[in-house]
Amino acid sequence: MTHNEAFAERAKKALTPNYRQQPIAVVRGEGARVWDADGKAYLDFIGGVAVDVLGHCHPALVKAIEEQARTIWHVSNHFYIARQIELAEALLAKVPWARRTFFCNSGAEANEAMLKLARKYHADRGHPERHEIVACQDSFHGRTLFTVTAGGQEKYQHGFEPLVPGVKHVPFGDASALEAALGERTAAFIVEPTLGEAGVIPAPEGYLRAARELTRKAGALLLLDEVQTGMGRTGRWWAHEWEGVVPDLMSSAKALGGGFPIGALLATEEVGQHLSAGSHGTTFGGNPLACAVALAVLRELEGGVLARSIPVAQRLRDGVAGLARTGRVREVRGRGMLVGIVLRGVAAADVGQLCRERGLLVNPIGEDVIRMAPALTLTAAEADEALACFAAALAAAPERSA
Repeated sequence: MTHNEAFAERAKKALTPNYRQQPIAVVRGEGARVWDADGKAYLDFIGGVAVDVLGHCHPALVKAIEEQARTIWHVSNHFYIARQIELAEALLAKVPWARRTFFCNSGAEANEAMLKLARKYHADRGHPERHEIVACQDSFHGRTLFTVTAGGQEKYQHGFEPLVPGVKHVPFGDASALEAALGERTAAFIVEPTLGEAGVIPAPEGYLRAARELTRKAGALLLLDEVQTGMGRTGRWWAHEWEGVVPDLMSSAKALGGGFPIGALLATEEVGQHLSAGSHGTTFGGNPLACAVALAVLRELEGGVLARSIPVAQRLRDGVAGLARTGRVREVRGRGMLVGIVLRGVAAADVGQLCRERGLLVNPIGEDVIRMAPALTLTAAEADEALACFAAALAAAPERSA
């Protein structure tokens, strides 16, 4: 029995079976690479699902967490936390429209807080009837009961009914459907600038601007879920910058901590002040360890990582697009280091397996999409290496039966 197989057997006996796991145990990482328990190396193009923005064990993050660990790990939010205040100020400097920040532990928690605050904002203003949330079909906002309700995918909701009432769904990218769904009972519209879990589907050009105009006209809030698309993932700090949209609330997580759990809700002054004392909270959110690491992530991205990632991301995307000549790539979607590859005639699961066998980890989504979300520190040589692996896997994949 290999070391990978031994870990798999132990996991099957000790863990709940809620993950479909690839048959390797990842035990070490450095930069864009990870190693499994049997010593095999892989280029990691899953990146913790768009989390490891600086790759694995980046020296600046290691230094930040070591220094903070020698100072203080945790303190209650009953007190002011210096690192938390520093991080809030640094984040707000990257979000010109925002004035208030709430920290938590994950994207789901950030979205949960965002949805709750949208309802509370209207209730505080004397309109408790404005409690309905409009969301998009095929979206994903987390795994809490409220966020899984807002996420428009039945497969994640099955067995957890009854769901949270007052949530309706519209087709993503359809401004007319959104306009029809907004009404006097609408608290907010929540939307991802790019549907990540549905296959890296960017919003059609102009859709976010239309959503802003329609929500403002209806007296509803616009909530942007930037958990997967934020922190430079699409080539700008936030994906909504591509359309120049100003929302009322925005969530961030994943890459924010570079692999250390942290989430954030950013709000305008008008809306953020309604998350008043005692109305919401968290034990671990905004702890000094998480905030120290997130500050280091921000500094590294600002210090040149984000700018250097743009041409490498284009090189990767151009290389994948070039594989259309094989007849097995139908479309390449996304921006920056968030790439969705729509396959033709082959199964995503087969391509993913063949990539892994060749030393490349990618994320199959559904039957025909491969998602890539490598670190923004990826080099041109690593991008070329990954492209060679992917091309070989694509060529070796068996034809999918109709």
